[in-house]
Amino acid sequence: MSIQAVVTGANRGIGLELVRLLRGRGDAVVAVCRSTSPELAATGARVEPGVDVSDAGSVADLASRLGSLRIDLLINNAGILLMDSLDSLDEADLKRQFEVNALGPLRVTAALLDRLKPGTKVALVTSRMGSIGDNTSGSMYGYRMSKAALNAAGMSLAHDLARREIAVVTLHPGYVRTEMTGGGGDTEPAAAAGNLLARIDELTLASTGRFLHANGQSLPW
Repeated sequence: MSIQAVVTGANRGIGLELVRLLRGRGDAVVAVCRSTSPELAATGARVEPGVDVSDAGSVADLASRLGSLRIDLLINNAGILLMDSLDSLDEADLKRQFEVNALGPLRVTAALLDRLKPGTKVALVTSRMGSIGDNTSGSMYGYRMSKAALNAAGMSLAHDLARREIAVVTLHPGYVRTEMTGGGGDTEPAAAAGNLLARIDELTLASTGRFLHANGQSLPW
């Protein structure tokens, strides 16, 4: 049975591969992005460009464009990584990462709340770098702090949305070879997307509120 999915950050990397997989199995997809790409257009998804998740007005406009569309799966994938260390902190960069990585998914979920229904699934693509218990190397302040905040939001969403019979999962995709990681990593975007989708497919209301590696391993908050 096909579903209606919404994927943010859909024009490249993991987001693009998620769209491809969902479309490949016959699901309807709204691909949300700041700017589209030929690769995204080729998926046959409904593309909604010009959406900046860090801007409340832009997210409200997306909700207006979607009208009364009923959503079965919302994947909050949009995110940014800006390198920093203790001796190279830039407050604008720190705030930008919070706006996109932490507040963005919360904005999108809240804006689309009326389109979510009992049985809908919400996935937050985060990073184990947002885990306080798993921080063994320091640095990367903006990215770590913003993803830790997203993880906290994921737990609160799991509690709040359970009352609406909506399940939430917070997911680490692995170290993926994308533009964000500068081409580093040990996992290709398509493989990471496949693993993420497998975890989402397994999600039920009974398992809501977990922080998982895409390979299924539970991660420390």
